[in-house]
Formats: sequence, structure tokens, C-alpha cells
Amino acid sequence: MAHETTLNGEGSESGANLNAVVFTALKPQIFVEAPKASDAVQFYKAAFGAEEVNRIMNSKRKADQELPLILSAELKLGSSLILVSDLTTDDSSAPVKAAVGGVFYLETEDVEAAVEKASKAGALTEGEITEGDFSGGRVGKVKDPYGNLWLISSPTKKAADVEA
Repeated sequence: MAHETTLNGEGSESGANLNAVVFTALKPQIFVEAPKASDAVQFYKAAFGAEEVNRIMNSKRKADQELPLILSAELKLGSSLILVSDLTTDDSSAPVKAAVGGVFYLETEDVEAAVEKASKAGALTEGEITEGDFSGGRVGKVKDPYGNLWLISSPTKKAADVEA
């Protein structure tokens, strides 16, 4: 349930209350071809040091089917959470099929080591590590085995640092 607060602590002059919805988290969801979500979870652990904090399996999966599908595995990656799910062939997942393959941005002090670790885990490097890209620091790019692009960058420079 969303939490509502009144803007500025009071209603508007017309008597209508202006309410704001406060979100507690943003959790991007990565879909992979079923039944590869378990493999993807292991990849994200090996490549990026993700920590699995929760897993929900598909309870409707038939006993005669080989592997149970993951509805969502929640991973902690740095200070963020992401969800990894199996993309099924049923009609309910049809709208997300076009959304498979995203771009994610990771910050680290050691870009070279992070790119190397991801590469050893199975990611493909995309070009050389560059200097002064959109983040103002060093940026490496890797593509995971599931079609997602990961930009691995040194921390973004603050405007005051850039202008000096």
C-alpha cells in the first residue's frame, strides 16, 4: 500500500487536498529466457558480487516439468535492489518481451578489476575502458549473457569538481 502525505502539510485554498504518493524503493526487473533465471542469479553473484536476499518460485509450475521457474529473485547489488525473473511463454508475460535487454549503471573505484571480474564470469567486454565519458570518470562496458549492457564507471564527479 502506498503512503500518502499532504503537500506542504495543508490543503489547497480550493479545499481539495493535494496528496503525494511516497515510494519506498525502485527495483528494476531483469527478465531472462526461462528457465535461466537461476543461472542469471549465479552470474550476477559471480560478476558483480550481488547478494540474494529473497526468492519466490512459481507455485503453478507442474511437477512433471523439469525446472521450477523463478517468479522473482531479489538481489542486493551495492545499495540497490534488482529482481531477476524467468520470462515465460504464457500470455501474461507478453508485454515485457519487448523490454528484455536493459542498460544498467554501476559505480566502483576499480573499473578495470570490475570489468575483468565480469568478463571472467561470462560477460562480453564492449570496447575499451574510456576516460571522461558521461560520468566524468573511467567507464567500461560489458554485456551479460542475457543481453543486458552494464556500464561500469568510477564515481560520478560532482559539478564543483568538474568546474574547478
